Amino acid sequence: MRDKLRLQGIKATPVLRMSNVHGGTVYRVGDQCSFHFAETRAPAITEGETMPQISEREFERLPLRAHQFLAGVPLHDVWAVDLQSPRAGITLDEFLRVANERLYTPTPIVRGLLDLRLLTGRLFGWDRPRLSTQTVPTFADRLTDADQARSLAPAGVREGPDGLFRVVYRFENEKLVELVNRTAHAAALSALVETVNSYRFYFAVYVRSVGRLTPFYMAAIDPFRKLIVYPSLLRSLRANWDRTMVALGTRT
Repeated sequence: MRDKLRLQGIKATPVLRMSNVHGGTVYRVGDQCSFHFAETRAPAITEGETMPQISEREFERLPLRAHQFLAGVPLHDVWAVDLQSPRAGITLDEFLRVANERLYTPTPIVRGLLDLRLLTGRLFGWDRPRLSTQTVPTFADRLTDADQARSLAPAGVREGPDGLFRVVYRFENEKLVELVNRTAHAAALSALVETVNSYRFYFAVYVRSVGRLTPFYMAAIDPFRKLIVYPSLLRSLRANWDRTMVALGTRT
């Protein structure tokens, strides 16, 4: 049965028709500003600008499994991008399948930053788990029988750069992956919500400390994440959506 995501003022079930969709604006969810989802749209951004903020309350009101599943794990930040609605009923799983499991297309700059991070990780051994973290429960260990039955992909499947991430679960409109190394124990959540006039894709990052390096490491990479990497990746996701879901939707 298709996941039904609901939010105050938002319908996640199939909408009756398209109207004016948001112009593909990218947001970052912060903890300073309130946001009325159905009424407010942020200005367009350009490369290198900081992301307009919206309230974390919007994300927390979404009936996602991750809220309970990752209870006790700090939410580091959340990002969102609005997508055109070619038709009702599109799920995240469908988007993943149509896009050949590749939602993002890194630009040369982003690819270079990722390669630099992987090279640095190999030099300093950051991506080799400490012996102390090898016995720490993973997020996948939290899966219930119901979670495993609902998941469309088995836990533990590797993906991402150098296979650093492992799938925790994949539901129709929600996907969670995790990474454990010497810098952090992190989880990345992707979720797709159908709104009255469009779709909204959410990308949330959770970070649990694994030692004294974690806060320094996150502080060092945050400027690159916020100014370059995530805005660029979300723009590429929107472009991939337009090339796949929007193009297919307009032909049907």
